[in-house]
Order: sequence, then structure tokens, then C-alpha cells
Amino acid sequence: MKQKNNHRQKVKNNQKSRIQATLFGTHAVIEALSNPSRRINMLYATEQAMEQIAEKGIKSKIPTTIIDKRELDNALPSGTVHQGMALDCAPLDEVSVQDMIAATAHKDKAVLVMLDQVTDPHNVGAILRSACAFGADGMIMQKKHAPELTGTMAKIACGAAEHVPVAYETNLTRTLETLQDAGFFAIGLDERGEQAINEFKTPDKCVLVLGAEGPGLRRLVKEQCDNLVRLPMSGHMPSINVSNAAAIALYAVIHG
Repeated sequence: MKQKNNHRQKVKNNQKSRIQATLFGTHAVIEALSNPSRRINMLYATEQAMEQIAEKGIKSKIPTTIIDKRELDNALPSGTVHQGMALDCAPLDEVSVQDMIAATAHKDKAVLVMLDQVTDPHNVGAILRSACAFGADGMIMQKKHAPELTGTMAKIACGAAEHVPVAYETNLTRTLETLQDAGFFAIGLDERGEQAINEFKTPDKCVLVLGAEGPGLRRLVKEQCDNLVRLPMSGHMPSINVSNAAAIALYAVIHG
């Protein structure tokens, strides 16, 4: 079948192995399509998904392959919830902490989120979504212990990766020091913190540091923080999921 003038084509059975998709799911795909900074090679979508995209008012000239849901199921990892659409696209441009410092230099208030070895893409995606919802200025993770901004994580984040810059840094302790030199106050979330976060007066520029569930913040990262705060837990559970804790803490530091 010849490719149509509107850049759409039907996928053939023998083309399934050629499908390469790094983003999938309604929100992740639509937000990426709306991001002029995204370099997209191909949109794979069912006819129904194309209707959803059209309803959002997205008009794109990128190559589009109309694909059957079953064929997309076969092309992606087993169990992937793609909702009928996927993208083959290049990663977002790399961002550094220095970029974040420069981007927030003119702002009176700024909040960054740092994740210390939080590796579960579901948790990271949920935290990124909360960071976007509450207006955080960026998120920082360690290069060797963090998921990429693709696949499951991007889907859980519901397109937040298109709006919140994410920096991958080698050494989080040194990164905190760099941020502190630039005027940021480091707040470590720790269940043994001496002060409850709702009683803490948040500085105008701060970085909220969260550790992995169980181990929490590593020693050197914790020692580099200016202050350790805890969530005011009054029930029988001493702690909650890190993504839930992040949402509560973000609300507290941004709107408290």
C-alpha cells in the first residue's frame, strides 16, 4: 500500500518486528506530540486513538502508522498498557543541575526534587507527575540508580516529563553542595527528622530530598542536607509509599 499524502500508512504483518516505540499511553504520547522540543520519528496509533489525538486539536506532520491494537500488543513488552498509541522518538535533551540553577535564577521561589536511589519506575513516574502538578522546577536523580524517561515511567508520569526537566547526576552529595552554593536549602525527608514538615518554615529556594523505601536517605546525602523533616504521621503506620510521601511533602513546601 502506498503511503498517503497525510503521512499515514497501514502497518503490514511483516512490519511488526520493525516497530520501535519508546513512549506509549495516551497522556505520555499526547504530551510528547504537543512538545515542540520532542524529535519524533513515528507515531503508531489505532484508528480510535487517532480520533482521540484529533479531539485534542493536535495537528502534526510527523509520519504516522495506523496499526491494529493486537499488532501493537505484539510489538511491545507483554502486559504493556499502551491505550492504542505509541511513539518512536529521541530522548529529551540532557539537562544538568547548572541548567536548573540558571533557569530559576530570576525566580523568587523555586523547588527542586532530588531522589536518592529511588529505582522503581512506578514510584519515579508518580513523583514526577506530582512534581508537575504542584509546580516543582525540576527533578534530580543519580545516573546509575534511576530509570530512564521512557516506557513505563513515562506512562505513569502521564506526560509530566515534557514539562518538568530531569537531571541525571553522578554524585548527589556534590550536587547538593552545588545547589547550596547557588542559594538552595536542602530539606531531607526522614521519618526520624526532628521537625514535622508542616511546622517547618520553607526557604524560598529549596531542594526536597527523598530516599528509597526501606533504606531511606544514604548517610552522606543525609549529612549534606541542611535540615531533616518528617511527615506528621499519627496513625499505626510509621511510613508510607515514597511517591505518596513525595506528593504530601511537595504540597507542604510549595503551598504550606
